[in-house]
Amino acid sequence: MTSPARNPHPNEPWTVLRILRWTSGYLAGRGVDSPRLDAEVLLADLLGLTRVQLYLNFDRPLIQEELAAYRERVKRRARREPAAYIIGKKEFYSLEFEIGPGVLVPRPETELLVDRALEFARLHYAGDDEILAADLGTGSGALAVSLAANNPAIRVRAVDISPEVLKIARRNARRLGVDDRVEFFEGDLLTPLFGQVFHLIVANLPYVPKPAFADMAPEVRDYEPHLALDGGADGLDLIRRAVAGAPEVLTGGGALFLEIWPDHGPGVRELARQNGFAETTIVKDLAGLDRVAILTGLRQASA
Repeated sequence: MTSPARNPHPNEPWTVLRILRWTSGYLAGRGVDSPRLDAEVLLADLLGLTRVQLYLNFDRPLIQEELAAYRERVKRRARREPAAYIIGKKEFYSLEFEIGPGVLVPRPETELLVDRALEFARLHYAGDDEILAADLGTGSGALAVSLAANNPAIRVRAVDISPEVLKIARRNARRLGVDDRVEFFEGDLLTPLFGQVFHLIVANLPYVPKPAFADMAPEVRDYEPHLALDGGADGLDLIRRAVAGAPEVLTGGGALFLEIWPDHGPGVRELARQNGFAETTIVKDLAGLDRVAILTGLRQASA
C-alpha cells in the first residue's frame, strides 16, 4: 500500500477522515483485530484530541510533520506492537494509566474483578472507616488504584516483584490522586505483607499455561512481559502459592479475588478447598468464559 506520507493524489489533502479510512484498511490487512479503533486511538493521541473531538475534526488536513509522526506509529502497530505501548497509556475502569515496556496492558475483562471486589466491600463492610486490601502482582497499579479511586474507605497495599514496574504504578497512583491510600511494596506475592491482616485480596497473577503461548496473538506473545503472563505448565504456579498464603493474612469474613484462565475453575476450587476456603464462586466474563474466582468462608482465619 502507498504510505500515507506519500499522497497518491496531490490535490486531495490527507484529512483526518481520509487517513483514518486508509489506516483502518492497512491495519486490517496486517491482521490487527480492531483496525479502526487503533487508527483513531493513535491519531487522537498524536493530535492531542479525544476520540470524540477527532470525529468533530474529520475535515481537518494534517501537516507533513503530523503525517510523518503518524506514519511511524502506524508502522509500529502494523508490526503488532500494542497501541498502549505506542502511546504510553491505557484506559481502565474509566481511569487513564501510564503503560510502559515490562508492564502488562490492562484488559477490559479485568474490570470484572474490580466490579466484584467493590461490590463485596459495599455488601460486607459498608460503614467501615477503613477497608484494607492487598493487590498481588500490581503491575501498572490498575487494580489497586481503581479500588481506592472508587471507594474512599479502601486502603491498598500493592506488591510487585519488579522495581521498574513499581515506579510506573506509583506514578499512576500519584497522578490519579490516591497515593495517600495506596502503598507499594517490592517483593514476591504475599511475602512483604505477612504480619498484616486484610479484608480483601485481589490478584491478576500470571496464569497463562505455557503451552498456550504458541497460539497467542503477536501483541501478547512478542511484546508483553512473559513474567506477567507465564503461569507455568498448567498456569497455576503463582495462583497455587497465593491461595496457600492467603489464610495467613486474610480475615475470616474476607475474600480472595483471582483472575483466572478459562479452564482453571475446577483447579482453583480444589486449591481453595485444600487451603480452608469453604466457598468458591466462578464469575464469567462477557464472552461467557470463566474469568474471576472469588474464594470466601475461610475456616482457619488469622482474625
